[in-house]
Parts: sequence; C-alpha cells; structure tokens
Amino acid sequence: MPIPEQFIDELVARSEISEVVGEYVHLTPKGSNLWGLCPFHNEKTPSFSVSRDKQIYHCFGCGKGGGVISFVMELEHLSFPDAVRHLAKRVGMEVPDTGGDDAGRKKLRRALEANREAARFYHEQLKSPGGAAVRDYIAQRQISPRFATRFGLGAAPSEWDGLTRALTAKGFTKMELIDAGLAVAGKNGGIYDKFRARLMLPVIDVRGDVCGFTSRILPGLEGAKYLNSPDTVCFKKSRLVYALNFAKNTKRPNLILVEGNIDVITLHQAGFDNVVATMGTALTEEHARILSRYTKELVLCYDNDSAGKKSTDRVLGILKDADMNVRVLQLPNAVDAEGKPLKQDPDDFIKKFGPAAFEKCLNGSAGQNDYQLDTLLQGADLATDEGRMAFLKAAVETVGKLASPIEREIYGNKAATAAGISGASFALEVERWRKGRARQERKKEVRRDLTPTMTLQPKSRELRYDNIRSARAEEGVLRLVMLDPALFAEAKVDPGRFSSPVLGKAFTLLKSRHDQGLSVQLGALAGELTGDEMSHLTAVLDQPESLANGKWAMTDYIKTIETEAVARENPKSGDALLELRAKQREKTMEDGQ
Repeated sequence: MPIPEQFIDELVARSEISEVVGEYVHLTPKGSNLWGLCPFHNEKTPSFSVSRDKQIYHCFGCGKGGGVISFVMELEHLSFPDAVRHLAKRVGMEVPDTGGDDAGRKKLRRALEANREAARFYHEQLKSPGGAAVRDYIAQRQISPRFATRFGLGAAPSEWDGLTRALTAKGFTKMELIDAGLAVAGKNGGIYDKFRARLMLPVIDVRGDVCGFTSRILPGLEGAKYLNSPDTVCFKKSRLVYALNFAKNTKRPNLILVEGNIDVITLHQAGFDNVVATMGTALTEEHARILSRYTKELVLCYDNDSAGKKSTDRVLGILKDADMNVRVLQLPNAVDAEGKPLKQDPDDFIKKFGPAAFEKCLNGSAGQNDYQLDTLLQGADLATDEGRMAFLKAAVETVGKLASPIEREIYGNKAATAAGISGASFALEVERWRKGRARQERKKEVRRDLTPTMTLQPKSRELRYDNIRSARAEEGVLRLVMLDPALFAEAKVDPGRFSSPVLGKAFTLLKSRHDQGLSVQLGALAGELTGDEMSHLTAVLDQPESLANGKWAMTDYIKTIETEAVARENPKSGDALLELRAKQREKTMEDGQ
C-alpha cells in the first residue's frame, strides 16, 4: 500500500525547500531566487538555484532539478519511501503504516544486518586459533591490537563455507547472503564464502553501518591481492570513502587522501585521524562531492612512484572545480643500497621516519598549481632550446587555465623565471592562448545557436521530443496549470494528444491530483517520476510564463497541440488540418463577440 498522497502533500508543505537544501548548500539571495554551488557536480561559479515561490531547485549547469523530496533522494541516494521517512523525521511527522515493509527497504536492511554479523564473525575468527596467520600478518604490518579493534579487523577462514554456515544458522537465507555480497552461488544450487583466507577490513559508512568489506590475501597464497565486496544495495564503491566515519570528526583543518586501506590505519595509529582512502578504485566526482561536505582542504598523498604520480595528476583534474582547496604531499624519494629508486608509500614512510617527519612533509605540502609546475619542470630539459619551448608550451596551457588573474601572474612569473624569459613575455603567450580558447568556445556556442532544435530538446536522450512545436505548447500548458491550478478549467485537452510521453504523463498526474483536491506542486510527483523526468519538468517550470493572459495563452497552446496531433494522424492529407484550422478561426471569432 503506497504512502497516502495527503500525507505527501502535508510533508512537502512543512518541508520548506530552501531550509532543507540550505542544510547541504550555502545559499545566497540573488534576484527572486537563492543561489549556491551545485551539490551534484563540481563547479566554482554558482549555477544552482532554489525557488521559494515554486518550491523547486534547478541547476543550470548539470540540469538536475526537482522538489524537496527529489533533492533528498538524489543527494542521500535514497528511495522515494526512504526520502519521505527522512523528511518526516526532520519535521516530526510519523509516516502512516503502509501495510507492509517496502521490498527494497527490507532488502537493504537485511544486507546491512548480514554485513554487521559478518564483521562480528570475522573479528571473532581473528581471536581464534584459526586466525593465527592473520594475527601474524597484522603484527608484521605493525598494527597495534587497539587499532585492529578500532577498525574492526578480522580474519576470513580458509574453509569454503565458514561464514555462510554461521550466518544461515542465524536465519539469513542463501539469497540474502548473495545480495549482501558475502556469498557466491555455486553450480549445484549451493553457495560458498566470497572471502577466504584473508585479512578482512569492514567498510563502515558515515552513519555507522557496515556496508561491505575490503580484504587482503595473506602473503604466500594465490589469488587477488585486494578484494572488495561487489556492488550491492548497500555497497557502492563510487560513493564510499574508507575511514570517513572516523575522519569526519577530526580536529585537524584538512583531510588526507591516500591510496591504501593499510596506509589509513597506520597513519591513524600515528596520530593522523584525518586520513581516508577510496575503495580500491580511482577517485570519482561523486567522491569529490562527498569529501567537500566534510572539509575545505584536501591533501593528496599518493605513492611516490610513477603510477602514484599519474594517479595524482588524474585526481587533480577531477578536483579542479571542487569546492575545496587542494594540496599535494610528495613523499621524499628513497633509494636502495645500490642507489636505485624505491617505491615509498605513506605506510613505509611513517614506519621508517615517524610521525614528526610526516607532519613536516604535511606542513610543506604544495598547492596544486605549484605541484603541476614542479611536475612539468621535473620532466623538462631546460638545457636545450627545444626542451625550454616544450616546457613553456605546457606551462602556458597550465597557467592559462587558471581563473584568477592574480594566480596567473604568480605562477606565470614562476614558470618564466624557471625557463629564463621575462614574465611579460610569458603573460603575453598566456593571454594569446586564452583568447584562442575563448574563440573556440564562441564558435561552439554559435554552432549550438544555429541549431535551436537541439537547445529546446531535453538533456536526456530518452525524453527527446519528436515534435518540437507541439512539445513547446505542451510545456506551456504544464507551466500554466502549475502556476495557477484554476487554469485546469481551461485545459480541455486529452493527454493522449500530447506528442511527448513525459509531458503527457505529467499532465495526467497533475490533473488527477487537482481533481482529488491535492497539491499540484511539482515536488509532490517525486514518487511518480524518474530523476531525469523530474529534472526536465523542473527546467520546463523554470522557464518564464506570464499569467496576465493565462486563459488566452492556454487556448493558444491547446490549439497548437490539436493542430499538430491532426497533422501526425494525417501525414498525407491536408484536408483535415485545414478543416480544423477553419473551426478554430470560427471559435475565436465567436469568443470575441
């Protein structure tokens, strides 16, 4: 049984969108709307608006939009029922009993319960005789018992079904263990453990739930060195940051991002409780947005080998528009007894040189602009003219991309000094490069403007219009009835005449709600529309529409819809279309008398 529409209406009415969004985004009044940096994509110039009048949000950059329920669904990655419960708890409302547990919600709850029980099982195994090899490995990595317990470290037994037998005995079904990522289906209908003979590290989200595991195979055994839980209803690698549940409470002014989970534990043990890592995968824009909620400065500390430096460069590209200051901590180069370079990661460094040496490196970490110029210099041969030119070409592009003229002058002078030329000459080349890029952008804009059909199309390909003229009129009908529900009396059109399925669907839903005396705010449709549909309808509603002559505008829109519908039904005959237009002219004359 679905949540009653009357409850949704009251919840939306009590959940003022600017207050809810303001808990996540710093909003500033500008004109009739509030503006801030979009929480759904990285940007430095605010393109995210919130309308108190329409109770919608809309990003003009990425196109996301909707009402208050949609916002919570998108940002917290919740289903519609769970977003409703989240908002209801916020305003002190109790969600009515819907006659049963939502299937998706139950699946999530059971997956979290199974992972929690698995973490307990692995931790107990670590203390047992069978966990001796994992205990020895933990000691070898110099992780203290206190921090092994703090991070919930455990041991997966080497047998095939140690965990599955333990959890099925606690009432979990085979399918629930597979859904939780803890078991794998066998060929004969049975299941076996996903993790065997491994050091187990539970992954705990910021709410304190065990949502999955990362693991390391023991030395000398065959198999993947590192193995994570598969993507499940509760484990999403692109959204999880290891140890953020601890680091979010740090008193330090920044977060440190490293590559390995053992690096995280070692650094926490050394007193750096602000260290986090991604889940064995490259940093994503989603990770960047999550981290920016918890810190205003992120320090990258990757391995000092070529692979680590490539990872650093890639991550800097992702973080270039993040709402955070980004610094890079480069560990000193190390060499072996023969003078050959050694890979050095944070774990190695802290064990060899101690916390004070790491703190010194942290304090001396470079800003991302300094790091990028230093990287260019390290790879340049400034002793030759060809080498200097290659460095200057790369440096001009690097400096030219900086938005601030002050930053361009500072780093431009550094690059010029390194190459032995004047700062004025370098600045001239930077401005030439920026003008060239601006010309290219203008050409792209002109091409877009010359194809207006594309600019009028929804961003999502699945929602593209087949008939632009009719769709624009259909959009107008929707805007009018949402801005003034009294105009439903004039909206005498069959939704089946709409050329756009999504616009017809929205009109049907809104009319049904109006006929039942319910709210026709767009935000109330969050449970009926997909994210792409809601974003597109938000963009439709955000377009200007005057109610001064709403009745006449509605008549014109419906005429266009009917005319285009007849043309679609009779593509080879113009008689029906001419007849319809004649009738419309007659009706217009009658209305004017």
